[in-house]
Parts: sequence; C-alpha cells; structure tokens
Amino acid sequence: MLIGLDPVLTPDLLHALAAMGHGEQIALVDANYPATRGRRLIRLAGVDVVHALRAVLSVLPADTFVAAPAAVMQVVDAPDSAPEVVQAVNAQLQAHGWPRAMGLERHMFYAAAEAAYAIVQTAERRFYGNVLLTKGVIPPDGSR
Repeated sequence: MLIGLDPVLTPDLLHALAAMGHGEQIALVDANYPATRGRRLIRLAGVDVVHALRAVLSVLPADTFVAAPAAVMQVVDAPDSAPEVVQAVNAQLQAHGWPRAMGLERHMFYAAAEAAYAIVQTAERRFYGNVLLTKGVIPPDGSR
C-alpha cells in the first residue's frame, strides 16, 4: 500500500498506467465484458466501474490532443440513451476535468478495447459499465 493512493490502484494497474505512453488507451469494463480478447487483462474483483474510474482518474492525465479522450459503449438499438452507469461515469470524468465521454457503437468499442494497452475488468454488474480512456501528457510544470 502507498500513502495517498486509492487501494484499487493495484500494483498491476499502477504498472500499466505508468507504462502507457501518451495517446495510448486503457479500457475499464464491466463483469460481463469479453475481456480475454484484449492484449493485457487486469481484474479488479469486488470493485465497480465508477470506483475504478475514480481511482484511475486520480493519476491519469487526459489526452488534450484528441477531441474525445473518453468513450463509452452505446446502448444497442438506443445509441442516444445514457444508462445510469454511463451518467455516473460522465460525472466522474467531469469531476476530474475530463470532457464527457463520446459514444461508440458496441463493436467499435470492442475493437478499440482489444487494441488498448490494457483491459481492466471490474465487478460492475450494470449493463454498459464500460469506458475507454486515452492517456495524455504531464507538462514540465507538473500540472494536468
């Protein structure tokens, strides 16, 4: 354990976040997500996606060179809807200075997650509890 870090930030997760370069992505996904299709899998048993996201956002800068550094999976047959879990994800993003997540069609989200640096599978049981984050840079002055 380390002082000042959420204990959800496990050694494997911290390593992945630190090893990622700017412009690389990490996917936080729900318990039903087919996460074994990705390059690296990190499991966070007993942690919902909102708690995992809050912990990750406490150390991860947003990519300010892309229009949408965060994306969520759109609801099949209702792409403009925002389930409660997506609303909670967007609230966390905005609380940490990130813009709201854009929606990606389900199979586009899968393809992006499979190409991501890592997939973090949470214990989230609410459908569509998935978010893809693009890492930015930390400027020389250390600000975000």
